Amino acid sequence: MTRQGAAEDEVVELTSELIRIDTTNTGDLETTTGEREAAEYVAGKLTEVGYEVEVLDSGAPGRSNVICRLAGADPSRGALLVHGHLDVVPADAAEWSVHPFSGAVQDGYVWGRGAVDMKDMVGMTLAVARRFKRDGVVPPRDIVFAFVADEEAGGSYGAQWLVEHRPDLFEGCTEAVGEVGGFSLTLGEDQRVYLIEAAEKGIAWMRLRARGKPGHGSFLHDDNAVTHVAEAVARLGNHTFPLVLTDTVRAFLEQMSQLTGLEFPEDDLEGALAKLGPLSRLVGATIRDTANPTMLSAGYKANVIPSTAEAVVDCRMLPGREEAFLREVDELLGPDVTREWVQHLPAVETPFGGPLTEAMAAALREEDPGAKTVPYMLSGGTDAKSFAELGMQCYGFAPLRLPPDLDFASLFHGIDERVPVDALQFGTRVLDRFLRTC
Repeated sequence: MTRQGAAEDEVVELTSELIRIDTTNTGDLETTTGEREAAEYVAGKLTEVGYEVEVLDSGAPGRSNVICRLAGADPSRGALLVHGHLDVVPADAAEWSVHPFSGAVQDGYVWGRGAVDMKDMVGMTLAVARRFKRDGVVPPRDIVFAFVADEEAGGSYGAQWLVEHRPDLFEGCTEAVGEVGGFSLTLGEDQRVYLIEAAEKGIAWMRLRARGKPGHGSFLHDDNAVTHVAEAVARLGNHTFPLVLTDTVRAFLEQMSQLTGLEFPEDDLEGALAKLGPLSRLVGATIRDTANPTMLSAGYKANVIPSTAEAVVDCRMLPGREEAFLREVDELLGPDVTREWVQHLPAVETPFGGPLTEAMAAALREEDPGAKTVPYMLSGGTDAKSFAELGMQCYGFAPLRLPPDLDFASLFHGIDERVPVDALQFGTRVLDRFLRTC
């Protein structure tokens, strides 16, 4: 068996074993589990082949992160950060075809929570890092590998903590690659584009609060806190924010138009995007700001008017839009409702082009000769938001060649999350080539 073959076989085992470690992040310190066990697993696999690793608990017991560095041929060049998170969102086993923490390998897939978000990329990174160290591969420049906690709750005990408290670990890093990019979309019989994430919307989880006059539920009330907050939530949830095309989204639409012959007129952009199939949900969320109410809380008894009522709204803002977005929100909320941040992470946008993205494209073409790379914006968020604070240009590049009929976007945080075995092996080969030429 060749060394490359060994790495391809190993990635399936690594990904499966990582999934079997339950790293559910509930957002609550008392119930979040498994990150230390996963970090120790990763650290063990790295030290086994000769890496010097640093394992750090980031502000709370068990919230563990693993960092190591592989020296490159030219230390004067900026280093590349390759990062992945170890935590996953919760999963209800009763809803799944297989147990979400089984790591089952069957029907051509590796199954389980984290299979695409993002223990697949962690497994690929770990397999390639191990191969490089075993074989004495010297990349063109330093590579920092980071396996972090808490991405699914904003990174306060992971990437954000590391950026604030241990920026020295990322000394010299000028660029970074992480999750939610590099996956394929089949356009025709044998035409695939690979979407590279070059931008992310900002995240603002906002708590709304209204105060009113408490009293008996049988009386007339013109100052009801529940009514105030409910009306504000309805106005906000039903509002359509203006269409705004950022540089990344414009580049995506232009390149997709060239590849498909489709037109994307601004006066019917949603209708045109619908022709992209499942991808339309992902792209459609990146042409406007959004504010989706997710939680309501008020009262303690059916016949008592409470003095306060609260709601939580998940807000996502396009790059450069935050001030205008907040002005619009305040107009919708009106004078009776106040707002405050629960979580606030900025939008990021990186120019697409240059040696790094060219290296991504070349590595993909080596494995898929017709591959085309196209930039896109992620409507969600990743740890790139934290690492961008250190001045890094951040991209999503976790390469996977996917079956044409797989609704990949629905697998993120979804039921029966799974990744094709051959996609994992493809991604390992691509990542290997990329890191040799980056």
